[in-house]
Amino acid sequence: FFFSSRRRHTRFRNVTGVQTCALPISISKKLGVGINQQTFHLFPKMREVDELLRSQPRLRRIVHEAHPELAFTRLNGGRPVLSKKRQPDGFAERLKLLRKHGFRWTPQPLKGAARDDVLDAIAVCRTAMLIAERKATRLGPARARDSAGLPMNIWYRSEEHTSELQSRFGI
Repeated sequence: FFFSSRRRHTRFRNVTGVQTCALPISISKKLGVGINQQTFHLFPKMREVDELLRSQPRLRRIVHEAHPELAFTRLNGGRPVLSKKRQPDGFAERLKLLRKHGFRWTPQPLKGAARDDVLDAIAVCRTAMLIAERKATRLGPARARDSAGLPMNIWYRSEEHTSELQSRFGI
């Protein structure tokens, strides 16, 4: 599985090859979507994954996309986590949600990763587990594709699984 914290959108594909963030941010604002500099810096990795999926189409069946904030929303009973993940209260809230769902991590320095990025990685790993167990669903139609034929879905825990957990464990 490969998971990223990005959202594929056909209109943004054309700007993933630019060298500065000014153009994509400007275009996104005109579209009423808005991306930030952090998202811009994900573009090289987005291109790598897209190139891999174009060159090896068989991987399209096993490579799934997930978004950590969607995962945290599901962990939080369908309510978005509104506090900023880099702020102490936002970090603590996300860590508490992961612990509540069985993921124990003691925050510690990890070379090359900010601690909030580790929480994001854990959240999307949970989504990977649910996909493997066939307890996840996708946003968007199953056959949604971009102009290059790449899937345009973001995966998350299904409502059925949420209901099952709530009834079984009282969460």
